[in-house]
Amino acid sequence: MRRILSTYLFVSRKLTAELLGQISEAGFEAVEIFSTRSHFDYTVKKDVQTIASALSQHKLTMASLHAPTSRDLSAMREGGAPLSICEVERVRRIEAMDELKRVIDVAEDLPFSRLILHMGGSRETADPRKRDAAFSSLEHLVLHARHVGVTIAVENTTSEMGDPFYLRSFVDETRLNGLKFNFDIGHAHLADGPENERIEKAFAPLRELVVSAHIHDNHGEKDEHLAPYEGTIDWESAVKTLKSAPDPDLALTLELKERSGPEAKSVSEQLAAASEALDRFEREWS
Repeated sequence: MRRILSTYLFVSRKLTAELLGQISEAGFEAVEIFSTRSHFDYTVKKDVQTIASALSQHKLTMASLHAPTSRDLSAMREGGAPLSICEVERVRRIEAMDELKRVIDVAEDLPFSRLILHMGGSRETADPRKRDAAFSSLEHLVLHARHVGVTIAVENTTSEMGDPFYLRSFVDETRLNGLKFNFDIGHAHLADGPENERIEKAFAPLRELVVSAHIHDNHGEKDEHLAPYEGTIDWESAVKTLKSAPDPDLALTLELKERSGPEAKSVSEQLAAASEALDRFEREWS
């Protein structure tokens, strides 16, 4: 498996050539860049080209790009007004689509194969009007992405519209050709039901169309984005579930959250801990 790290670990700071160099030195081969403008300003061509040059210099590849989840310049993922493809109001939906098209267009200077996208905000309810809005948005975005060689992978989240069964029925009913899934194992572990059944239950409806996965842990109560083995996920069982995907090249991305306060660590310490956690996961995978 390739060693892929999400830059969400450092989303509170600007992504620089120096930081990418540290990621490379920690033994990672590729990155998934999280798109929030204060971290990675995808709207500034010069900034995009600088990151492309830095990736090449440090022999890192760009595995994927995570779509922004907020409309403003907030450094934190949870902050600001949600950027949602499910907006019922047409003007706001078009604004969201235009912003996501800017993200996709990064591929012209910084090639990547997958755009990871949430189906609306963290509390998005399964409203039929929002479903229609999502279909209208994705119909345009999938086509736009295809022109630059990018696949859109919708991620399961804890919202009603991000529920795995909802996502699968959405794809089956809309027949959006080329739309795939990114399986977030941490989000799956937060679902209702017996803890030892949550991940397999969430993975089952998505299995045939999963092309990538986010790897992180929690204690089954909140989205902590801990390193594998720091929470309560049964990783032996989880690995078996992930390996049941038809795609033999399933991209596994470590998506951790930066610690703050008394638990705060330096960049090098965080990268060392992330690399060590991935070592253990790789042994399980093998």
